[in-house]
Amino acid sequence: MITPFGWLASRYTLERRALRAASFTALAAAILIIVGGGVVRVTGSGLGCPDWPACTDGSLAPTAQMGIHATIEFANRMLTTVLCVAVGWVIIAARLQREPVPTITRWAWLQFWLVVLNAVLGGVTVWVKLNPFMVAGHFLAATLLLTAAAITWDKTQNLEASEPPSSTSELRRWGTIAVIINAVLVVLGTAVTGSGPHAGDSADVPRMGFDWLSITLIHAIAAFAALAVTLIIWRKAKTQQVAAVSRKAKIYVLVFAAQGVIGIVQALTHLPELLVVCHLVGSALVWIGAVRLMLATHAPAQVPAATRS
Repeated sequence: MITPFGWLASRYTLERRALRAASFTALAAAILIIVGGGVVRVTGSGLGCPDWPACTDGSLAPTAQMGIHATIEFANRMLTTVLCVAVGWVIIAARLQREPVPTITRWAWLQFWLVVLNAVLGGVTVWVKLNPFMVAGHFLAATLLLTAAAITWDKTQNLEASEPPSSTSELRRWGTIAVIINAVLVVLGTAVTGSGPHAGDSADVPRMGFDWLSITLIHAIAAFAALAVTLIIWRKAKTQQVAAVSRKAKIYVLVFAAQGVIGIVQALTHLPELLVVCHLVGSALVWIGAVRLMLATHAPAQVPAATRS
C-alpha cells in the first residue's frame, strides 16, 4: 500500500539544507509557544477566552466586546497553527530526503504528537480555571516539545559528518547528571512561577502553597548546581580534547550567565512583566543548551582506524 508520503517521495526529493531549515523553524516555533504562554500570564489574559476549543459558547474567536485579554489569549492559541505548519514541514522534509533519515523522521512525528498533547492540556487548563498545577503541567509539556525540537535540530546538524564526534564514558556520566539537574531546575521554575504573581493570570487565581522566597532560593541552588556541573564538563572536555563537548559547554555557560542575570534582576525588582518574559526565553535557551550538551557527551566514541574493517 502506497502512502501519500510514499507517493511524494517517489517523485520529489529535498536537500539536506531544507531539512535543517525546517528543523530550525520548528525549534523557533517551540520557543515562540513558550514565550506566547508567558505573555498570556504576565498580561493576566489566561481566561481572556473563558472556554475551549471555542473562545466562548457562541464564537470560535473573541468578539470586540471581550477586550484585549481575549485577543491576547486567542493569538496565543493561533500560535499552535504556526507550530503545526512548522512541524509538518519537518515531517515532509525528513520523508522526502534522497537518503532516508528514519531517526529524524521519528523525532519529527514525536513533535507532532507533543503538539497535540499541548493543545489538549491547554484546553484542560482553561477548563479548570488556570489551576496553577495544571498551568505548570502545560508548561512542562511545552518543554517536552522543545526537547524533541532541539534534538531534531541537533541531529540535522550532524547528517553530513563523515565521522560522529566522540565522547568518553566519564563525560557521558556528567552529561546525564547535567541534564537531570537542568530538568529539576525547570520543574522548580514552575513552582516559583506557580507561587508568585504570574501563576497563570494576574486575577484571583489560586497559587501553589509554597513560600515564594523559599522555593526561589531552592531554585537558585539548583541553578548553581547546574552551572557547576557544566563547568566541570567544560574543563574535562578541554583536558580530554573533545571539541564538540567543550564548545557546547561554553555556549551553555554563556547563555546561563545571561539568564542568571535576568533572574536575579527580576527577583530584586518585583518581577516586572518584561523581565519575566525575557526569563522564559532564557529558560528555553538554557534547556536547549542542556539537551545539546547531553547529546554531545553521549556521542558514540570513534572506532580507531586500525580496528575498522
